[in-house]
Amino acid sequence: MNLRQKLEVARQLEKLGVDIIEAGFPCISDGDFEAVHTIATEIKHCTIAGLARCVPGDIDAAVKALAPAGDRARVHIFLATSPLHREYKLKKTKEEILVMAVEGVAHAKKYVQDIEFSAEDASRTELDYLAQVVEAVIAAGATTVNIPDTVGYTTPDEYARIITYLKENVPNIEQAIISVHCHNDLGLAVANSLAAVKAGARQVEGAINGIGERAGNSALEEVIMAISTRPEAFGGVTHGVHIKEIVKTSQVVARMSGMPVQRSKAVVGENAFAHGSGIHQHGILSKRETYEIIDPETIGWGATELPLTKHSGRAAVRQRLEKLGYVLTEEELTHVFERFKKVGDSKKFVYDDDISSLVNDSLDSQQGLWSLDFIQFVAGTHARATATLSLIIDNDKREDCATGNGPVNAVFKAIDRITKTKGKLVEYNVRAASQGQDSVGEVFVKVDFGTGKPVSGKGAATDIIEASVRAYLNAVNRSLTIPACQMREC
Repeated sequence: MNLRQKLEVARQLEKLGVDIIEAGFPCISDGDFEAVHTIATEIKHCTIAGLARCVPGDIDAAVKALAPAGDRARVHIFLATSPLHREYKLKKTKEEILVMAVEGVAHAKKYVQDIEFSAEDASRTELDYLAQVVEAVIAAGATTVNIPDTVGYTTPDEYARIITYLKENVPNIEQAIISVHCHNDLGLAVANSLAAVKAGARQVEGAINGIGERAGNSALEEVIMAISTRPEAFGGVTHGVHIKEIVKTSQVVARMSGMPVQRSKAVVGENAFAHGSGIHQHGILSKRETYEIIDPETIGWGATELPLTKHSGRAAVRQRLEKLGYVLTEEELTHVFERFKKVGDSKKFVYDDDISSLVNDSLDSQQGLWSLDFIQFVAGTHARATATLSLIIDNDKREDCATGNGPVNAVFKAIDRITKTKGKLVEYNVRAASQGQDSVGEVFVKVDFGTGKPVSGKGAATDIIEASVRAYLNAVNRSLTIPACQMREC
């Protein structure tokens, strides 16, 4: 996500009522530094965390980026502790790791009071050594100790035993909050997180929609609703999340990240409260609780506002955008309104989901280097697909044409010719943003530009070929602006 998209997600997370937003890794790139600094400036009701390796340079960058947050700043330091990581990644002894951990926490404590320490790959670390590290970093000033299941290796019973062991064998454990950070490689991230809560953990790290490295992180909305629905199963613990904002937050994250939510996803999937069986439908009509353990309206499912039309004015569009949670500058509003009028000319009603798609696509395109001027294509069962494109860069229009195996392939080839890039399409997905045959279509792509690491792109339009062009251009622009170190996964 670019800076503008990260800021929209952060604003929505603040409305959701999360306690901490980990905004980025300030040392890794100028873009991440700026994102953390901007979010620390804009967000007023959440603790803002910046990630840092256990080295002074990383910690100093995090402290600087977090400065606008004041006493809401948290430095999150991580250092691997497992035998595998010690021997093959860090090439350091137990003693050396322990010294690094203590020195890192002590260095951060000079500037920030809220320090989180993560023992990376904790679930594969010897328990006695893990306890030794946890005790030492708490003594050095850590206020939160995170016990990550970094590779999604552990199981619920095993993970609970780890938390219990630490509570029983770390003398100063009550001076810090125990946190858990689970990955979903075996599909157990949420189950492991909840098992840890039952064992005494009081912070759960996760991601909305369960997005994240590899198979993803613990799906935060599932953890929240499990605790909300079954409080007695978790010792009566509570949270401060505004669950009415869950569905909206899921949709914002999906659109801003370019990662759609699967229809059958728990809590926030489109089918989560769809009842196809006649027996189930009868039960729901008789009494909702027969087949629904969550009232969908309490988490934000329900009817949308009356749709806008092409006759709706700028003020009406502005009001609807504000209700949807978007904070736009006058320039951004003008750009979105132009796209809205174009869509309004091609369909009867413009729904909230259509508007959200246009906003996200507009914000994305404004950040790019290349933008679409016009597109024209010819295709058919008895005709070779041909596309003519005009793109704009620095107020300079450039036009070219190409043929391909279908109109999408043709327009992508034309973009490559104009932009002098060579992209290999790795993934291509299309979804309707709202109801009706004239819905705005959203296209999500992943393109490899020769780096070995695909770049995501997304676009929206009522014409699916135009949406495809915008998505591919979005990927091109990202490939040209992502720092080299991020492309290499340093």
